[in-house]
Amino acid sequence: ANADVIQISGGDGGTGASPLSSIKHAGCPWEFGLTEAHSALLSNGLRDRVVLRVDGGIRTGRDVLMAAMLGAEEYGFGTIAMIAEGCIMARVCHLNTCPVGVTSQKEELRKKFPGTPEHVVNFFHFVAEEVRQLMAHLGYSKFEDLIGRADLLGESKNQKLRVSKTEGIKLSPFFSGVPDSQNDRSFLRAKREDGSEVPKSDVVHINGASSNLDRDISNDKGVKKVIADNSGEVSITFPIRNTDRSICAMVSGDIARAHGNKGFLGKINVAFEGSAGQSFGAYLLPGLNVRLTGEANDYVGKSMHGGEIVVVPQVDAGFVPAESSIVGNACLYGATGGDFHAQGRAGERFCVRNSGAFAVAEGAGDHCCEYMTGGVVVMLGSVGRNVGAGMTGGIGYFYDVDGTFESKLNKEIVKVQRVISSVGEAQLKNMIERHYEKTGSERARFILNNWDQEIEKFYQIYPPSESESPAVKEALRQSVRVSSSSPDGALCFLQVGSQMSPGQTARCAD
Repeated sequence: ANADVIQISGGDGGTGASPLSSIKHAGCPWEFGLTEAHSALLSNGLRDRVVLRVDGGIRTGRDVLMAAMLGAEEYGFGTIAMIAEGCIMARVCHLNTCPVGVTSQKEELRKKFPGTPEHVVNFFHFVAEEVRQLMAHLGYSKFEDLIGRADLLGESKNQKLRVSKTEGIKLSPFFSGVPDSQNDRSFLRAKREDGSEVPKSDVVHINGASSNLDRDISNDKGVKKVIADNSGEVSITFPIRNTDRSICAMVSGDIARAHGNKGFLGKINVAFEGSAGQSFGAYLLPGLNVRLTGEANDYVGKSMHGGEIVVVPQVDAGFVPAESSIVGNACLYGATGGDFHAQGRAGERFCVRNSGAFAVAEGAGDHCCEYMTGGVVVMLGSVGRNVGAGMTGGIGYFYDVDGTFESKLNKEIVKVQRVISSVGEAQLKNMIERHYEKTGSERARFILNNWDQEIEKFYQIYPPSESESPAVKEALRQSVRVSSSSPDGALCFLQVGSQMSPGQTARCAD
């Protein structure tokens, strides 16, 4: 498969939002997977072509050294790096109540975050120092001389005798199949076609960019002029295929370098036709609007901050859009703004960790709105199970034709109701109208033409943090947002018979 890196992830470690049973009792030790992968590659003469990377509960220099002896060349740190910068493993990542502000959208909690980059750097200095000490104890001065040297590992009798259940366990059979590489270290270097050996860094990680499409967009004279002038509008069109990945990320970088995340005043419209690869429209910024006629892979709109993504099928696609997938899994992962419209179904984990995007699709797979903290999602079709798991912010509207939606909802946090607020109804209707305007969706047209009947088939889900939102709770008068780019200032009003405070008087005078 032309892989540069093969990653072995063990059953230890894991996100603090996972159930304790999953963290403690799921998966196998990385030692087993790493040993098997290293042995299979080495025995078949393929070890020199790839880098083996391992993670899963690696915390110390001793762990790094053991992983190296079992064949790993790169080592991943997750949980321990979070702890180094201040995480206290409260295991409430999904509740928006992290006491040290690591995984919270609440400003009062974010202010409590104690970490600095220096904390993490200092921790890894200690890990490196422990590795040096252990290497000196073993009599080695070069780290690479230990990679694949499983023959240097042995059972610890003291550790086995600590627990009675482990006294009779023999570990040697698990690792006896590792080929002896003490004398033949050629697997650490890569072979070129002419037979010469070079460092792996010369041939691994050289796949480079997936294509030059993003560069072609960034180098377009019209695009450059609009970004440089910070005004005007340009429209361009390109074909796209599934090997074109992270398209428009480079243009967003050009905009951010020149004007920051919100300072761009121009408008760039980019149209594509074909099948987009992963992360189409990633990191999009305000002023950048992309339209894809065709289909897209996973991670559409990943971490987008603004702008607009519209995905519609080919005119002669030959299928019913509302019944067919048009974008892949984990769309709008971590999005903080922007508008998204898909004339068709999305895959699993749609809008996972969305914290500001306004999205409309015509169905989705499992885990829709997982860990969502903001924004609005409208689903015009059926969804899979576990909707709203870990959702602590934002609002979702779900079109339930067959009456099965409530059984698919994760009710641990979110609440569900029909659309009872006039503000919520206005928000929903306007977003569907916008969806029809952008995509020409037949599903949206049907719902709008039969609004009085179809509105009764929508459910609204919301977490406790949104319980006082005007879109959830009926209020006398409120403004409503239907797009991430619309104004969100609250209207000033008074109930009959009430008195104005000095602050209100001043605002009215202004």
